[in-house]
Amino acid sequence: MAPREYGQYDGVTRAIELIGERWALLIVRDLLVGPRRNGELAAGLPRIPTNILAARLKELQAAGIIRRAPRSRVIIYELTPYGRELEPIVLALSAWGFKALGEPRDEQVITPDALTVALRSAFRAPVAASFPATAYSAHLGEVELLIRVDGPSLDVARGGGPADLAFAAGPDIRRVITGELAPEHAISTGVVEVLHGPGRLLGRFAETFHLAA
Repeated sequence: MAPREYGQYDGVTRAIELIGERWALLIVRDLLVGPRRNGELAAGLPRIPTNILAARLKELQAAGIIRRAPRSRVIIYELTPYGRELEPIVLALSAWGFKALGEPRDEQVITPDALTVALRSAFRAPVAASFPATAYSAHLGEVELLIRVDGPSLDVARGGGPADLAFAAGPDIRRVITGELAPEHAISTGVVEVLHGPGRLLGRFAETFHLAA
């Protein structure tokens, strides 16, 4: 099925024609975190039908947004320089949509790539630059991320590792990020469980990653 056309000649219309089809922007979101194999993209988008994933990948390639790249005898998909220009747009959409999240429904999942993009959208580099380098090991539901902040630089990787603060939390961590819930209150009420390190560092985390409600 060919991407729909809207019959208008302007940049917004053309952008929607290129990335406005269902699932397309979520594929771009995950590829902003890093190159992915077809199976990895499918795992990160568990509801996407196989034929739709194949169609979206083909369309995004034709538009010059992604490309196939052989690596160690497997095919991976990665963003082109043109596709990577979407990063500030995706981060802005993430921050905008974060304000309307509400409570998660039972059938909704949280993926590592989605969390990584959410953290990147909430990251305040000027604030982070005022703190010493800090590593956080975050257990967010079934997802574990190692979040390293060094001045204005942010690195988020899957899995664990040495960290100044290790903590576990559920979806209500968003209330800490939006400032609705003070870090110390999040700890005292069990919204956040400190696994290792001084709990006061959760305050640094909340200042470093912040999106106003």
